[in-house]
Amino acid sequence: MVDLTIKGAGIIGLSIAWAALYRGARVRIVDPFGVAAGASGGIVGALAPHTPERWNDKKAFQLESLLTAESFWAGVGAASGAATGYARLGRLQPIADDHTLALAETRSIAAQTLWQGRAEWRIVPSGQSQWEPASPTGFLIRDTLSARLHPNQACHSLAAAIESRGGQIVRQADDQGQVIWATGHQGLSQLSRHFSRPVGAGVKGQAALLHYEAQKLPQIFAGGVHIVPHDDGTVAIGSTSEREFSDPQSTDEQLDDVIARARSALPLLRDAPVVQRWAGVRPRARTRAPMLGPWPGRPGHFIANGGFKIAFGMAPHIATVMTALILDQNDMIPGEFRVEANL
Repeated sequence: MVDLTIKGAGIIGLSIAWAALYRGARVRIVDPFGVAAGASGGIVGALAPHTPERWNDKKAFQLESLLTAESFWAGVGAASGAATGYARLGRLQPIADDHTLALAETRSIAAQTLWQGRAEWRIVPSGQSQWEPASPTGFLIRDTLSARLHPNQACHSLAAAIESRGGQIVRQADDQGQVIWATGHQGLSQLSRHFSRPVGAGVKGQAALLHYEAQKLPQIFAGGVHIVPHDDGTVAIGSTSEREFSDPQSTDEQLDDVIARARSALPLLRDAPVVQRWAGVRPRARTRAPMLGPWPGRPGHFIANGGFKIAFGMAPHIATVMTALILDQNDMIPGEFRVEANL
């Protein structure tokens, strides 16, 4: 017998399983497609914060998760012996004009309080390195909260860590104990049918890996794209957001445009060869926040879905609040995140 059955071996399901095992629960993950078969098998891995202003529960939740991510992923890597690709190396963003510069100065002051003195949102002069985007004002935003990991590597490292602690990951099994539904965009479609109203949907994203050695350099957000160096000598470029699509796994000219914009923003990448093109569908809940909590009208069943673009950044704290809810009956889920907020 197991205490928790977790449906879905993506980042949210795996993270909850890891946290529950740490608490001493017996855990089984069930996914007919295997580990990271969906959007969690991606390649970008930008763990970037929301802007430090107009503070709300979602931003506070994300901050807590980003601040605890280093210890979370260090524990995973130690248990699995496999790389996660995690590193907190910060992020650079160009500042387009005087208005944006004034806004960045205001946010820099706000971050001193909102980020609890544990990370900074700074304005720095440009032109200090070739690894930076051009900035019309001569200044860049440099935050020290942003981190990165390699999504596919991180999920498989997490799976190995879970199994090292006695957790099970299987393709098929009957439900036992409490059941957590972390089933991605397909799960959102099933929930929409169950509740006879849209609770969320899948949004396709396309991304690419370029070969370029930039392992210890910060990520960049410029030209509307994320540029994320990885430990394996690749740089990830992403991504598109497509609400309408016919083929969830194909790449096309929209990705070509993303790559072109990245190379324009960072000329160092102009001759870097593309080594992988990737596409997948990310689950977006109706509120745009992760959808967490008990399944209404279905005792013993819980939902953890809708991570969309911020699932990897949110996962450590999602794991904490979901295990607290299920194992301790301690409900710490913010209002915007609750299942009922999406109904």
